[in-house]
Amino acid sequence: MREKLEFGVVKFLLALAKILPKSLLYTLFKYLTLLVYIADKKRQKLTKLNLSSVYPNLSQKEIDYLAKQVYIELSKTITEIVLMFVDRFDIDDAIINKDEAIENIQKLLKQKGDKGLIAMTAHFSNWELLAQFLAKHGLAMLAVGREGNNKLIEEHITTPFRRKYGHDSVYKKKAMIAMVKRLKQGGNVGILIDQKAGHQNSVMVDFMGHKAETTSAVAMLQVKFDALVVPIFIARVGDGKYKVIMKEHIDKVCDDDSVECLEKLTLKYNEVMGEVIDEYPSQWFWMHNRWRR
Repeated sequence: MREKLEFGVVKFLLALAKILPKSLLYTLFKYLTLLVYIADKKRQKLTKLNLSSVYPNLSQKEIDYLAKQVYIELSKTITEIVLMFVDRFDIDDAIINKDEAIENIQKLLKQKGDKGLIAMTAHFSNWELLAQFLAKHGLAMLAVGREGNNKLIEEHITTPFRRKYGHDSVYKKKAMIAMVKRLKQGGNVGILIDQKAGHQNSVMVDFMGHKAETTSAVAMLQVKFDALVVPIFIARVGDGKYKVIMKEHIDKVCDDDSVECLEKLTLKYNEVMGEVIDEYPSQWFWMHNRWRR
């Protein structure tokens, strides 16, 4: 019963999103998100704790302001994802460096040749927009994600949306086998590595100044299949406007699956990710318990 009710609520919100003015949607989700910020004291406290730990030089006033901005930025992402669901958000028009990004995608596809490719990113800015843009312009991939709590929403709304331009998707529990198969075929895999990992297939390495349990899956696959690992992000640079950030591929600094090798590679991934977050700190998902506090 609850599943059907939630499904009905989401369908109603999407129906509203088709007709309401965009400015009203942005305002609505902004205040709903700030309401959550105020009401969920535990998550608000965690957000501020994470920020103050990574940026100890900021005053409490600056931390409070930045924490609120994190939620406001998240509200923009939610609004634009909803608009994308109902085809009211132009993906190409949103990317200010569209031509450069498309050219980089084509160069990357040529560079990888018959190799598999792993696009590494994070819960940063509008990661769903990034996925849609990449697939639309030739970089469709097997996207690894968490299974939604509501199967009706997952089956009828989320999955069709993510597969719109050719992505396939796999849930984390079955991800490793699926990724191996895809990379063996010279295909592409997309994975977000910024959330805390389970004890299995993980290493403890530095992330933004503190040790964090991080998935070692990317490093294992890079070593095993000589896959091209490319950090790709998208940053909001204005209202409804974004910049695609495609970093240089990360060199394989070792060739074995020892813990030391996996740690070295995973640390390099975290360093690149941390640099991007540092540049746009309000756009990362700080309310997540990344360091298991």
